[in-house]
Amino acid sequence: MTPDDVTAADADALRSLAGSDALVSDWVEIDQASVDRFAAATGDHQWIHVDPERAKRESPFGGPIARGFMTLSLIPALLEKTVSLKQRMGVNYGLNRVRFTSPVVVGSKVRANFLVASVTDVDDNGVQVIWSVTLEKQGSERPVCVAEFITRHYF
Repeated sequence: MTPDDVTAADADALRSLAGSDALVSDWVEIDQASVDRFAAATGDHQWIHVDPERAKRESPFGGPIARGFMTLSLIPALLEKTVSLKQRMGVNYGLNRVRFTSPVVVGSKVRANFLVASVTDVDDNGVQVIWSVTLEKQGSERPVCVAEFITRHYF
C-alpha cells in the first residue's frame, strides 16, 4: 500500500488495519547535516557520528553512522507520512521493545514498515494502537531497528 491508499478517520478504520499487510513508508536519506543537527539537539557529539574523516579511518563501519535514537526518532514522522490520520488529536504514548540491529551509515536510505499489532479502547473515546515497526536500510536484508511503537488517537 502507498501512503495515499491509507486513511483512518475513525477508530474502526484503525481496527480494520489489524492483521493487514504492512504499510510501507517512502525512503528517506540520512545525511550528515541531519546527523549533526541531532547531535546539536541531544548534546551527543561522539566522533563516530560527527567526525566523517575520523569515522572513515577508525570506525568499523567505513564512515559516520546515525545514532540509534536518531533512527528511532524517525518513526512518528514516517508514520504520519504513511497513514493519513483524520483525527482530533494523536499522541505518542511510548515504546515497548526497541532494538538497533544494524548501523545506518550516513548516506543510507531507510524506510519503515508498520503493522498494526493491536487496537484497544482508552478513555475519552480514544484508541491505543501498538504498531510493530521495522526500519530497513535500502540494499540490506537486515533491519536497522525493530520496535513496538504505541500511539493514542482521538477522533
